[in-house]
Amino acid sequence: MTDYRALFDLPADTAYFNAAQVGPLPIRAAEAGQAAFRDKLRPWRHTTNQLFFDLPESVRGEAARLFNASADDIALVPAASYGLATAARNLDLKPGDEIVILDGQFPSNVYTWRALAQQTGAVIKTATRTEHETWTQALLAMLSPRTRLVACGALHWIDGGRIDLEAVSKAAKAQGAALVLDLTQSLGVMAFDVKAVDPDFAVAAAYKWLLSPYATGYLYVAPRHQGGVPLEQNWINRSDAQDFTRLIDYRDTYDAGARRFDMGERANHQLLPAALESLKLINGLGVAEIARQCAATSARIKDGVRPLGLHADIPDQAAHYLSLSLPDTAPADIATRLREHDIHASQRGPRLRISAHIYNTEQDVDRLVQALKAILG
Repeated sequence: MTDYRALFDLPADTAYFNAAQVGPLPIRAAEAGQAAFRDKLRPWRHTTNQLFFDLPESVRGEAARLFNASADDIALVPAASYGLATAARNLDLKPGDEIVILDGQFPSNVYTWRALAQQTGAVIKTATRTEHETWTQALLAMLSPRTRLVACGALHWIDGGRIDLEAVSKAAKAQGAALVLDLTQSLGVMAFDVKAVDPDFAVAAAYKWLLSPYATGYLYVAPRHQGGVPLEQNWINRSDAQDFTRLIDYRDTYDAGARRFDMGERANHQLLPAALESLKLINGLGVAEIARQCAATSARIKDGVRPLGLHADIPDQAAHYLSLSLPDTAPADIATRLREHDIHASQRGPRLRISAHIYNTEQDVDRLVQALKAILG
């Protein structure tokens, strides 16, 4: 484990294992955000291009690296649900077509498809995993000649079970189905390559593992869909919007690539500076190094809690996303009791979800193990 603690404002006696819920801002990202709020006091100090065009393009370029995509393929969105709704608007489903999702999938990645099914007459099919089955196996078993859409993530948000996206993509394409991904719980901490997976759309909210402000996110749109219909008709996603002297020369054409799908007020002058710094940090370290650090932390945790009767027994569990089975004698409020020790994690049903990031240290792990030993007796 490498000590990256100094990059964050985390007290020495706080052990934070809840990146899957909310990731803390790095110090330099917070400083960039604070500077941006100060700049709002005197907005005349920046040029129009700096405020409305240069900043979002810098963010777009950094985000594209995480997808192994071009900046032209990335739209700036405020939430995963916005990206999923964009995908739904640009997919052609008919009565009887099947939409395949996972059992217990995150609500935003369910409600979107329920609404689409109601509008089009499509049918939702839910893949359920047996005890010894991987989520990949369960998902592949649900595909049929009537499958026209597969919507999932790179892992299950509750138990951390991975999904082999390349295998799913290949199988979906064999049935003529589109693939829409919510990568909120994996982008930036697990390697991802749009060239290998070739999804139709892939979105990630940035406030968790990407260590960014709330209401920031990124949507990959495959080139085959970049002539589609955006959710909003705003001024800045039109062609030649940089020319403020001609804004009322109304245009029917859009800006290049996926920019037509950008949210309104995409150039969020206060949030994007912080998001940019977080993206630069992640890209500077590299996803491979972040994944290595998280895997080392998880391995140390698993070794420490095994004698306490806690096990990471989900098949093909992601290295950064531990879902520990609790003994029957464990208290129902174990996450609350850990919080009393200034240790922060989540409980999901009968499991304790531990989601470490680069800021976690060996001392954090040791404190977690000792607190669990005290709580479980």
